[in-house]
Amino acid sequence: MIFFEPFQMPFMARALVELVLLGALAGTVGVLVLLRRLAFVSDTLTHTVFPGVVIGHLMAGNGGIFWGALAAGVVTAVLLTLLTQRRRVSEDAALAMLLTTLFAVGVVIVSRQTGFTADLTAFLFGRVLTVTEAQLAQTAVVTVVVVALLAVLRRPLLLRAFDPEGAQAAGVRVGLLDLVVNVAVALVVVAAVKAVGTVLVIALLIVPAAAARSLSDRLAVIVPLACLVGAAAGWLGLVVSYEASVGHGIRLASGATVVLALVAMYGLAHAAAYVRRKAGLSRARRRSVLEAA
Repeated sequence: MIFFEPFQMPFMARALVELVLLGALAGTVGVLVLLRRLAFVSDTLTHTVFPGVVIGHLMAGNGGIFWGALAAGVVTAVLLTLLTQRRRVSEDAALAMLLTTLFAVGVVIVSRQTGFTADLTAFLFGRVLTVTEAQLAQTAVVTVVVVALLAVLRRPLLLRAFDPEGAQAAGVRVGLLDLVVNVAVALVVVAAVKAVGTVLVIALLIVPAAAARSLSDRLAVIVPLACLVGAAAGWLGLVVSYEASVGHGIRLASGATVVLALVAMYGLAHAAAYVRRKAGLSRARRRSVLEAA
């Protein structure tokens, strides 16, 4: 069957496992990003890890990409938290400065190298079909650490998201929570950089959570649903890109196809939510007519 046949090959199976893990990781963190309206923060972090990716690759080859991205992501998260806490610099200004400065550093380093164009393309858009078992292990560790951390801190994180003034008044260390969130987003970017690249990872963080939010108002439903949407889009994107390339001779980039699958699933979720609202309004009108009669 078309939905299972491609994954009999080891490289396709590894790609699927990687995207399922990323779906669970990005879906969990993405709900928090959606609640806190941190989409621009996520976009900034996807760009500021770029110099770390480049430096890590230059120093240790492919094995250094994860650690270089991790160092750059943590540094960005700390700088962002410090800059926005002092209130002397607005959040959007801090984000713009970090994004442009660190991304420019990465571009300058790349421009000093020769024959680096293909590697640069991989850093930006990913190569999910080349994921190794070592990278799967790294993604799995990041997923477990981040999900466990957010589960432990879920109550103060939700209080910070819905009532920041109340959280501060209750003695919650808001600055520390902001650092935790920024580091969590950075870790998602780090885990996904090899598979889908620094540019496309923003879709994994935002789109599954937005799709889940369209279908439910309950947080206990939104989080697992976002994880499911992310994993399902990964599976569907791999199947479509494989079938197009092998069955029809049309080359499709796997990472970008996964993103398009995410957007398609969001469209379906939005349409389903619209139909549900219309059906609810119709039932309410019929009920009011019957009560009036």
